[in-house]
Amino acid sequence: MQHPPLSAYVHIPWCIHKCPYCDFNSHEFKDQNLKDNEAVYSNALIKQIENYKINAGRKLHTIFFGGGTPSLFSPNTFKKIINKLDSKFGLEKNCEITIEANPGTLDKENFIGYKDIGINRMSLGVQSFNPTHLKKLERIHDPEEAFNAAKLAVKTFEKVNVDLMFALPSQSLEQVKYDISKTLEIGTSHISYYHLTIEPNTLFHKFPPKLPNEDESAEIFDLIINELNKAGFNRYETSAYAKKDAQCLHNLNYWEFGDYIGFGAGAHSKLTDAKNIYRQSCYKNPRDYINNANNENFYAEKKILSANDIIFEFMMNALRLSNGFIKNLFEERTNLSISVIEKEINIAKHRKLIIEKNGRIKPTVLGQNFLNELLQIFLKD
Repeated sequence: MQHPPLSAYVHIPWCIHKCPYCDFNSHEFKDQNLKDNEAVYSNALIKQIENYKINAGRKLHTIFFGGGTPSLFSPNTFKKIINKLDSKFGLEKNCEITIEANPGTLDKENFIGYKDIGINRMSLGVQSFNPTHLKKLERIHDPEEAFNAAKLAVKTFEKVNVDLMFALPSQSLEQVKYDISKTLEIGTSHISYYHLTIEPNTLFHKFPPKLPNEDESAEIFDLIINELNKAGFNRYETSAYAKKDAQCLHNLNYWEFGDYIGFGAGAHSKLTDAKNIYRQSCYKNPRDYINNANNENFYAEKKILSANDIIFEFMMNALRLSNGFIKNLFEERTNLSISVIEKEINIAKHRKLIIEKNGRIKPTVLGQNFLNELLQIFLKD
């Protein structure tokens, strides 16, 4: 089986405050000492990288530091991790290295320090430039801090993503337009625009706010599409918009069913070997992850994917892309013939959820808007 591109995801689980909508594996450090956490946790990360068993010759295509709030950690910590990844795997030329950051943890010296150690992309969790919405979302920054942090990021890094959210409590079309106009003023080349959803095990799930109804959300979504298209942004994935050559290469590797290794608490991996495709995940709780590092045992679970798992996971990722996928990619990444999903492809075509042209399968606008219904077609028993 041919190996796809390889990426590394490094999870930093600490936050200053857990947002009420967040279902990620993030933890407030509360009365714990952040510097102690940083040293102990980064040592565990380095130990995991050192002990990782790899196939020779597979360099890293991208690295992504996610969280949590990675920007709570110092440039020196990330330098050690990047150097260890480089010595273990090697980095491809022009390796994309992303760090997620919270505008409320803005430190100009750190931003410059991140760039100096080789980080070339920043993803900022702005969510909104409206003070009422930021308060409702319990973000730790205000609109001015968000704007200033984003302007500094654009000035500092080669690529910058701004995260925004829509369908917020009592959000108007005018407020959405304002968020878009402020983001465009910053000069970023990539925007991730997420629909606020109420996830289990979140504060919003326990105390749900009143959100726009389906029709109101659809109207907001149409506005976002139109405004960003006018500004030269292409919607290349369900929630991702980019100017030319500004797509997130790390996320593209996920969506094109590439391989990735997850380092850190709760981090997931998807890997291809000579015979199988499998997933594994690290211990989710940071304390468990650190404690098991001493035993050189980081993985709570490992699973070899069945053919049906592979089919569904490939389609779940690839059909998020506006341009879908070339049929040859399905065969290269899954080691299965495209004929195994011929029946399902025909059903999706008949329902006008996908189109096929010049060997490429891509979702229609209807398929993008009803992605869950489209994916159900490929969910085999």
